[in-house]
Amino acid sequence: MAEVFLGLGSNIERYQHITAALDELDRAFAALQISPVYEAESVGFEGDPFLNLVVSLHCELSLMEFVVWLRRLELSYGRDVQAVKFSARTLDVDILCFGELCGEFLRKEPFPDELGLRGLVLPREEILHNAYVLKPLADLAPGVCHPVTGQPYAEHWQTFDGARDGLQRVDFRWRGEWVSQAE
Repeated sequence: MAEVFLGLGSNIERYQHITAALDELDRAFAALQISPVYEAESVGFEGDPFLNLVVSLHCELSLMEFVVWLRRLELSYGRDVQAVKFSARTLDVDILCFGELCGEFLRKEPFPDELGLRGLVLPREEILHNAYVLKPLADLAPGVCHPVTGQPYAEHWQTFDGARDGLQRVDFRWRGEWVSQAE
C-alpha cells in the first residue's frame, strides 16, 4: 500500500469543487490527512485565484489505476479534457508523490482516449517550484523527506526562494470541522 500525496486546486466554484473532491477521496480511500487550504494567484494565465491544498492517503491501486481514477474524478466535476496547462479549473488533482516512486511513468500505457492522459513524472516537479504546492505539503508532512533530495519538506519551505506573493491561508470547513483557518 502506497502513501500518496495529492495536490488539489480549483478556481471555479472553488469551495464546492474542493469539498466534492474531499468527499469522493474520503469515500474511496478514507483516513485522509488534509493540509490547511491556501488561496493563490493563478499562475501562467490571467484568472481568478485558486484554492490549493495537499491531501495524503493510503492507496492499494496500481499507479495506472489511480491515475485513471483521479482523471475520472476531475472529469466528473467538469474538467475539460482538452484544457491547456495554464487555464481555469473546476478541479485539478495532481499526484505529487506515490510512495517512493521516482522517474517517468505511464508514457506507453494504453489510456482510454476520452481521458486525455499522458505520462507522469514523480515526484511532481512543481513541489519544489511553486509555493502553493510546497507550503501545504510542508504543513501536512513537515518531517517527510522528498524522494529525490532526501530533505524534509519543512526544510525545503524554509529555504524556498520562489515567489510567495498572493499565498494566504483561508478559512475552510469540511464536514462541519475546520480544516483551515486564516492566519
